[in-house]
Amino acid sequence: MHLKKTYIFFFLCSLSFLSYAQKGSVKGKVTFKEKPMAYIDVYISGTSLGTSTNENGDYTINNVSVGKQKIIVSALGFKTLARKKAIKSNTATIQNFSLIEDSSDLDEVVVSGTLKAVKKLDSPVAVEVYSPTFFKKNPAPSVFESMQNVNGVRPQVNCSVCNTGDIHINGLEGPYTFVLIDGMPIVSGLSTVYGLTGIPQALVERIEIVKGPASTLYGSEAVGGIINIITKKPSSAPKLTVETFGSSWGEINTDLGFKYTLGKTDGLLGINYFNYQNPIDNNNDGFTDLTLQDRISIFNKFTFNRKSNKLFTIAGRYMYEDRFGGEVDWKPIHRGGTDVYGESIFTSRWETFGTYELPTSEKLSLQFSANGHNQNSYYGDTSYNADQYIGFGQLTWDTSFGKHHDILVGAAYRYTYYDDNTFATLDSAGINNQPSIIHLPGLFVQDEIQLAKNNKLLLGLRYDHNSLHGSIFSPRLNYKWNSENNEDVLRISIGNGFRVANIFTEDHAALTGSRDVVFDGELLPETSWNANINYVKNIVTKNSTIINFDATAFYTHFDNKIIPDYETNVNQIIYANLDGYATSKGVSINTNITWQNGLSIIAGATLMDVSTTENGITERQLLTESFSATWNVSYNIPSIDLKLDYTGNVYAPMELPLLGIGDTRDPNSPWYSIQNIQLTKKFNSNFEIFGGVKNILNFTPAANSILRSFDPFDKNLDPAAPNLTFDPTYVYASNQGARAFLGLRYKIF
Repeated sequence: MHLKKTYIFFFLCSLSFLSYAQKGSVKGKVTFKEKPMAYIDVYISGTSLGTSTNENGDYTINNVSVGKQKIIVSALGFKTLARKKAIKSNTATIQNFSLIEDSSDLDEVVVSGTLKAVKKLDSPVAVEVYSPTFFKKNPAPSVFESMQNVNGVRPQVNCSVCNTGDIHINGLEGPYTFVLIDGMPIVSGLSTVYGLTGIPQALVERIEIVKGPASTLYGSEAVGGIINIITKKPSSAPKLTVETFGSSWGEINTDLGFKYTLGKTDGLLGINYFNYQNPIDNNNDGFTDLTLQDRISIFNKFTFNRKSNKLFTIAGRYMYEDRFGGEVDWKPIHRGGTDVYGESIFTSRWETFGTYELPTSEKLSLQFSANGHNQNSYYGDTSYNADQYIGFGQLTWDTSFGKHHDILVGAAYRYTYYDDNTFATLDSAGINNQPSIIHLPGLFVQDEIQLAKNNKLLLGLRYDHNSLHGSIFSPRLNYKWNSENNEDVLRISIGNGFRVANIFTEDHAALTGSRDVVFDGELLPETSWNANINYVKNIVTKNSTIINFDATAFYTHFDNKIIPDYETNVNQIIYANLDGYATSKGVSINTNITWQNGLSIIAGATLMDVSTTENGITERQLLTESFSATWNVSYNIPSIDLKLDYTGNVYAPMELPLLGIGDTRDPNSPWYSIQNIQLTKKFNSNFEIFGGVKNILNFTPAANSILRSFDPFDKNLDPAAPNLTFDPTYVYASNQGARAFLGLRYKIF
């Protein structure tokens, strides 16, 4: 027995020794241009083993299993390097790395500033670029919600009941923001309120934002800026993309992307489905805190492979949404009645757009788009049914003159048909229905002049002829200077804008609540002039910390601006051209810092003053903050493929619309902040799981935001205070509080 125990003891010791003997180590040095690189991540693929280089660029990884192992070096601003080495037991394997610079993260290609594909640093127009990686830090079911962490851009909820909204850029309301898909005008007019939902985010390559007027290239609606959603090319997209997540409130969002081939045609199919059917009333006002939604969107894009290698692509999207907000005991049988208040909106929308490069020696390109939008809705017992059809075509010629002139010439035509069941589409006698039809042909030219090696001047002029309002001229001037190494970039721009407003398609407040809509005279087109100065500083330190600093000062002056007047008559919303002027001015600062130890910070702040001046009196614009800030803090641990994201924003108080004497609601919103935290665990290059908490501070507006929510049809008004009626227009943020979320992403390349 004693001998047997001895054998067992030696056997176990042998196993322990053999186990220990099967381990080795890897060490080496990481350099760039023969200089040691500190804080560079080095790890063994498929394991939790990893480390960072020290100040001398040296690294050591112990307890590495014997056999062939893949050693990976990853650093922002450099290409990821991988080397396979045979690891031997009880031996240190030497593997040095020489980093290769990769500027793709620092200098993306953009198209929104000049309608040409140029490097971001070379563009004379300041363009902000946001990749899917940015939006994954705080996943959202729509592009509208995704914008909440972009500095100077605020998704504004316009209705406490149905939660529709628009996107403000530098304090300018949603209708001043032109939304494009692949450079084509898709979201405008009737779809301004609903068109930013349902875009399959699995197919989004990047989103480009230009702040300030872009009317010379994009026409009358691009007064405040543009948001250009660039979709993926079928040839470079994954074969399959799946992203789905749900929240503790009961929201379910799924994005699917499929790549396929039909002969010589590459196709990309995307499907987005969002569902929320869980009425919650945490503030006990009797109304849903979040609208019930059932939405599906189908997107398909074709790219035709031509012998000439010239571009030919066609895409289309269809979206259907059933949206409801109102009293929690509302049923479909109550739609349009006066027993239980509800806002029920059925939206059906189709879009198609594409680009065809003509088979000529010159760079001639034809771009086209068309969309139809049908809305069948009830706001309480108020019916609003509307149809809108828009067709757009544009031919551009990209050429050069001499060595220093890069010229773009274009001709465009836009057709807009709009009809609804309100008095807005009645004839001059107010009797017969008369749909609005607008023809808008236009010509534009821009000349990008290379003044010197580091100096560019961009001159542009556009002429449009609106069939209702006549001729429109939109000039533009942009100047850019950069240092030799592009560490410093200065841009100056001046331009103007022109916009024809359609109240019922753009302002949800005109339909909801009990106020009467009044037009004070004929609404004339708005005009504006804008100037801004942009300075960019790029720094790469000796230890490879990457710092980007971006500052902009902006000023916009409006004439004939149309602003809803909630205060002259508390029972009305009066729309009229301002007898004076309006201004939007301020400064915006962004910074992006990335350390090689896995920590990165993206932060920004905007200080602005948006006001109107009429009869010598200057007032701040309602529902506009004077200060806002956003941040995104990420920490990546490559050795265990775990990432932490902490995102948030903060807003200064806004002036809110009240109903006059007796309205006890606060005239200003409080300082408020929406903050989120997320963990993402990556298991391999194809699969990851993410989860976290949104709105961790559980901020929601005051419970009395909807005035007289107990009497939405004003059946029992107080004779002593007839001005105090049902009013859901007092809104600045979502009523949705804190909630947990969990999701997954899966790709097949």
